This record gives sequence, structure tokens and C-alpha cells, in this order.
Amino acid sequence: MANPKVHLRLLKNPIHFLALGFGSGLARFAPGTFGTLAALPLLWLLHTQLSMLNYAAVTLLFAVVGVWICRYTANALGVHDHPAIVWDEVCGILIAMVALPLTWLNVLVAFVLFRFFDIVKPGPIGWCDRNLHGGLGIMVDDILAGVAAGATLHLGYALLNTFQ
Repeated sequence: MANPKVHLRLLKNPIHFLALGFGSGLARFAPGTFGTLAALPLLWLLHTQLSMLNYAAVTLLFAVVGVWICRYTANALGVHDHPAIVWDEVCGILIAMVALPLTWLNVLVAFVLFRFFDIVKPGPIGWCDRNLHGGLGIMVDDILAGVAAGATLHLGYALLNTFQ
């Protein structure tokens, strides 16, 4: 990782503060996992204070604005998709929980599934990671990982309801 003092200075800028996952992206190992963990209080806050439709709208807004946020910080760091940039993980876990009840089990399963899809990057997730650049390239693979995690959870619910 680059000089931590440079990153600490960046935290004073609100855009970099968001891109660096409220500082969680500065973790020396597994910054994506720490960024996902740092998103959990935000996930809880949004889920408990907003209707599901408003939660989905705010999540979409975060993802769209995240393209610019991530590009801005990547340019400042001089590195495309620097590991410290974890706003994409923040958005990914929010996406994974769209239209799901806020239970500790759902959050745990969404977390594990999201991290799995984000790390393994199967199919189109990996293609986007390798072929898209800029802020969009930083965001899209995590958006797709969040969609895959959420879809897997929804499918699990549908199967459980089918066999009850």
C-alpha cells in the first residue's frame, strides 16, 4: 500500500472520505472486507429509517454517484481501483440487501455471498473487472456482485417458500 500519511491526509476531503469507506479502506489487509463491514451501520440506518422503495432509491443514487466518487479518488491516488477505494463495497452490500428483511441472518448471508462474488468474480463480474476502466470500472463489478448476492438470497427465499 502507498504511504499511509498520504491516505490520512485524503480523509479530510469528504469525497475521499466516502471513497475510502469512512477510513476503512486504509486497513493494511482485506480493505474490501473492512469496507463492507464499515457499511453495515449505514445499511442498518437506511433499512430502519427508509421505506424499501426509498432504500432502493438511495442505494441506486449511491451507486451512480459512486462512479464519480471512485474516479475522483483514483485520480488523486494515481492508481486505478486502488485497494483503499472501497465505496464500491459499501454500495455492493447495500445492493445485496435490497428488498430483504433486515435480520442478522440476512445480513450475515448477504455479507458472505457479496464477499464471495466480489473476490471470486465469476462470469460477467470478472469480465467487467478486467475490461471496464475509470469510476465505472471500479463500481460495476461490485454492483454485479451485490446483485448476485441479493439474487441468491431472494432465490433461497423463493425455494424455501416453495417447499413449505
